Amino acid sequence: MSIQENCRILDHQEVAPQHFKLVVASKYISSHAQPGQFVNVRCSTGYDPLLRRAFSIHRTAKEHERFELLYQVVGKGTRSLSQYCVGAELDILGPLGQGFALEKKDIAILVGGGMGVAPLLALAETLKQTTKAIYVLIGAKDKARVLAEKEFNAITDQVLVSTDNGSYGKKGFISDILLNVIENTLDPSYLPLATIYACGPNPMLKAIADIAFQKKIPCQVSMEQCMACGIGTCLGCVVKTRTGYQKVCDDGPVFKSEEIVWQD
Repeated sequence: MSIQENCRILDHQEVAPQHFKLVVASKYISSHAQPGQFVNVRCSTGYDPLLRRAFSIHRTAKEHERFELLYQVVGKGTRSLSQYCVGAELDILGPLGQGFALEKKDIAILVGGGMGVAPLLALAETLKQTTKAIYVLIGAKDKARVLAEKEFNAITDQVLVSTDNGSYGKKGFISDILLNVIENTLDPSYLPLATIYACGPNPMLKAIADIAFQKKIPCQVSMEQCMACGIGTCLGCVVKTRTGYQKVCDDGPVFKSEEIVWQD
């Protein structure tokens, strides 16, 4: 169940160009959120912008009654949010959506492209308790926009990075890194013991889904879709699946990759 909660800002920092990490105090959301869920934030005290903005829950700290958001400034709402200072309160609705289904597998491969790393940190921290090996693959435009690498390195020493321009890590697409891990790092006999979890732009997710299908590895994808209401009412965030159109905000944002009808 989700609630509307007034959350006081505990920390708010720019962690990369136009990328911010926001830490807020929360009793209910922090203790009920599951990896892969999101919140809807009112980014202004007025009516401009009118609609809330949806953000993946980056990390939770139940014992400290707080959670974190990682976001990028891309428009009026996020620009307004970036101006909030420590001590201010935010009107937040959550937790919302269907998160990741935690598979009982020995190997987890987490693939995040750009802002797609946002929901994967909470997932990695949860999987650490039961999973023998966690691989984290981070894709970014350039070195300055590699997000949360330090935090992932605190969980696993198997963090691999690719950048579009080759300024850090391997040059190229993160899907190529995934394929290399599957074919050259993992023992083929271990593949049935693996699950892929991915979040990022749709072209990246399609490439990840294709690899997962070819290699017969279960794969869950967190879809990035513009949302208006965030609670399944407006039907503005539907995605085509093999069983018809489904709402990313309510039926997702996490889906099995084979359920999605990928558009070229």
